Amino acid sequence: MYAPTKLKFSPSHLVTITVLLTLLLFIPQIWLNWQAYYNFNNITKNEFRLQKLSDEIVYLDEVLTMSARMNAATGNIMWEKRYRQFEQKLDGAIQESIKLAPQAYNSEDAKKIDVANQKLVKMEYQSFDLVKDNKQQAAQQLLSSREYENQKQIYADGVAKRRLNIALELQQQVIYYRQKIFWAILGSIISLILLIPSWLLVLRLLQEYLKAKKIAQLALEETNLALETKVAARTETLNQKNIELENTLQELQSTQIHLIQTEKMSSLGQLVAGVAHEINNPVNFIYGNLKYAREYTQQLMDLMNLYRQEYSVTNSQINTKFKELDIEFILDDLPKILSSMEVGADRIREIVLTLRNFSRLDEAEMKPVDIHEGIDSTLLILQHNLKGKTGQQEIKIIKDYCENIPQIECYAGGLNQVFMNILNNAIDALREKEVEELKQEIKQQTSYIQIQTQVKNEKYIIIRIKDNGFGIPEEVKSKLFDPFFTTKPVGKGTGLGLSISYQIIVDKHKGNIICNSSSGNGTEFVIELPIKHIWESDFVSESSCVDRE
Repeated sequence: MYAPTKLKFSPSHLVTITVLLTLLLFIPQIWLNWQAYYNFNNITKNEFRLQKLSDEIVYLDEVLTMSARMNAATGNIMWEKRYRQFEQKLDGAIQESIKLAPQAYNSEDAKKIDVANQKLVKMEYQSFDLVKDNKQQAAQQLLSSREYENQKQIYADGVAKRRLNIALELQQQVIYYRQKIFWAILGSIISLILLIPSWLLVLRLLQEYLKAKKIAQLALEETNLALETKVAARTETLNQKNIELENTLQELQSTQIHLIQTEKMSSLGQLVAGVAHEINNPVNFIYGNLKYAREYTQQLMDLMNLYRQEYSVTNSQINTKFKELDIEFILDDLPKILSSMEVGADRIREIVLTLRNFSRLDEAEMKPVDIHEGIDSTLLILQHNLKGKTGQQEIKIIKDYCENIPQIECYAGGLNQVFMNILNNAIDALREKEVEELKQEIKQQTSYIQIQTQVKNEKYIIIRIKDNGFGIPEEVKSKLFDPFFTTKPVGKGTGLGLSISYQIIVDKHKGNIICNSSSGNGTEFVIELPIKHIWESDFVSESSCVDRE
């Protein structure tokens, strides 16, 4: 092997010449090998197919002969139909054989076979006609005649000979192509032997080139390493600062919107508390005086009756006035009016009490609270939305309260905010379902929200709020409690309602909140709250509504 310095041409020229020589030697060899293999494969397939077709032709010919003879023997037209059916298959098999081996069907023997076949077919058709003319015996004699047997023998011998000739010819072609493949492979081996020294020289040149290149690259890498280290350090510092800035900005935005939302709820609580206080004073005044009004009215009614008994007989004017005023109706209806006023005043007092319960949004202390009062006060605030606008159906509220549920230590205002957020979402979902049912002209189902409370054990209670809306897809359910995530249109949702609810339940009350939902099956929020914020030795006894799950 020669050293590279003694060559009169550069390494790149040597590589180019070697590659061109490889292509010139191997491309024709690859083409010849592929062509020989392709032809050999086709011949093998044709041989297998011709053998199969020959067997099929012999079988179909025997079927035709048997069908013709059975037709002559039985006179049943079914055998003629069978003959016609298999005759088409025989013609198809022969035509396919002609395409695969045309030379075998152009010889003198092939012509004799064709003539014999035509005579056989003619005699078999004659037998069919004789059977149709009720000459079965003549048809049987025709198909068992010496002429029919001779033509049958000529046809069978010719088919066997043709099959043998086809097999011999295919074997010769296989031998030819096997030799061709052998010489092609031998040429490839010789070409490979000739190219090995050239490629060894090329590999040595490449090694020397790569060694020189590696030395240059090492110097360049050492130069760049210090610069890359500095850039990486500065980039890492910048990325860390960007991440901190992004986190701070997100926390600031979340805190700002959270404060706005809290301020809104606090303002709502103050407004409700103020309205409840202003209404409570005149209502108490009215309710307190109704008792005396009833007593005074009863006294006046007694006086009126006494006056009628004493003076109505002698004074015609009094009788006339009594009739004009319909004093009987007034005396009967006045107690009813006072009773209805008392019922109305009681109702106003209940509403005021409920509003005062809801107005505890701004309370910062944890204290024992009846959870049912918070739910009822929230429902009262949402009563207008539950009834709906004109054309909307009223959403039914189904309450399944545990009678023996204990008071829990909690932030009453925060829990009311949670109930407000969940119930608002349920109302929106049911209204969307109602709109979709109207668009699709589907029979509307009664919309409802079911609220259930129960004692889980001596430490926890459970609140379930379920609606029969369309439900929540799985890909949305996993993001429900993420800040700023909302499926509502822009301007209709901040994406903070459920996030704030999660913080109130989990962070402030050390409870748990989960969502059970799937598309088409409604949505259920399950809230689990501790009964006491700091556990004590006295536990709540289990009741009939304890959760047995």
